[in-house]
Amino acid sequence: MQTSNGKGVDSNEDSVNPTHDARHASNPSIPLTDSQAEFWYLVECQGCKELAHSLKMVHDLALYHSDVPFDKAEKTALFDVNLLVEGFQKMGEKV
Repeated sequence: MQTSNGKGVDSNEDSVNPTHDARHASNPSIPLTDSQAEFWYLVECQGCKELAHSLKMVHDLALYHSDVPFDKAEKTALFDVNLLVEGFQKMGEKV
């Protein structure tokens, strides 16, 4: 999939956050580290739908109800938050 400027959606050369290859993330043969397991435990305890709702609220407050100007770093951070929202929403649908 390409964006309007012809770059792929995974093209992150100008991002403030480095691109990481996450294809291994769904590989069940690689065990989770202790911190990863603890994070997933907290996600499951809190609930994916609830986390998605909270993150979406924070995203929307920052984007639509703030007078703070957004530079590249802030836009990238909001995009990252939105990725988490979408991920938690999908996980919540499967539960």
